[in-house]
Amino acid sequence: MSDQVIIARKEGRAGRITLNRPKALHSLNQEMCDLMIEALLAWRDDDAVELVIVDHLEDTRGFCAGGDIRMLQDSGKADGKEAQAFFAAEYRLNTLIEEYPKPYVAIIDGVTMGGGVGISVHGDVRVATPNTTFAMPESGIGLFPDVGGGWFLPRLKGELGQWLALTGARLKGKDVLAAGVATHFTEDATGLAAKLAKQGLSALDGLEQSAEGSFAEHLSEIDGCFGKDTVEEIISCLEVGSEWAQKQAETLKTKSPLTLKVAHRQLREGGKLTDFRENMKMEYRIGSRMVCTENFIEGVRAVLVDRDNDPKWVPADLASVDEKLVDSFFAPLGADELTFL
Repeated sequence: MSDQVIIARKEGRAGRITLNRPKALHSLNQEMCDLMIEALLAWRDDDAVELVIVDHLEDTRGFCAGGDIRMLQDSGKADGKEAQAFFAAEYRLNTLIEEYPKPYVAIIDGVTMGGGVGISVHGDVRVATPNTTFAMPESGIGLFPDVGGGWFLPRLKGELGQWLALTGARLKGKDVLAAGVATHFTEDATGLAAKLAKQGLSALDGLEQSAEGSFAEHLSEIDGCFGKDTVEEIISCLEVGSEWAQKQAETLKTKSPLTLKVAHRQLREGGKLTDFRENMKMEYRIGSRMVCTENFIEGVRAVLVDRDNDPKWVPADLASVDEKLVDSFFAPLGADELTFL
């Protein structure tokens, strides 16, 4: 369709945004964030635009597989400024979507992780399909579940959000609807965007809006264990549970101890907030610091660069991640605090 990383145009009743970085599974970079912001601002007061539809280029894999992690690592090795600029653009985009005055529809017909969650879950309508795979996998690379994870994850049913944040568990198909990440489910999204542009939200009539998740049988253990006050207590609880719970404990032991404690605090703090912008300010404080840690740089090396999947986490264990260290990621940034559009 185009060499542009996103294709923004008006069609029928809608403003349409199509992600177009197929070789990167449409992962977000700063140019994409800037172009999406530009389109959304232009359409916000355009009476000809009744709704916004976001999808990805047809016949390509993924909806949006995340953000530009390699850039974040390179920036973290330097002064972190490029990473900060990306986070600022991305978080402003997340906020614009959350506050958008018109219906915002994301058709998440494929891999939807990290940054892809941020440009979908804060919208009014999220349509999942059998191709949808959702995850917030940041604990596996020493980052944290950002893009508004501190806001939407603790607002899922029970402790589902804490389970998803800490383990990086993947949800597929109808499980994405069952968890509340998606609002609708269709077996085939072919032509749905065009139909929405022509008919508006009535094109969603008849789509499934509820489902029972495959995780339903584990909800009592998820709520009982992931509701504990510390990560150590969560793991101890899981270790004496079912075979499934014990597998969750083993998974947690492979994740970044620093991320686990920061993310646990992030979700607890975010769940208490009443202002989305305050959550994004908190995440900007965390992200600005996290990308410059040896821990994150090592996590990306192990998972995405050398791919030995054997990160040497820094600190190496939960006991070495004290409260003072965790507190340091949440401290105000002074003149460098996130500002909004």
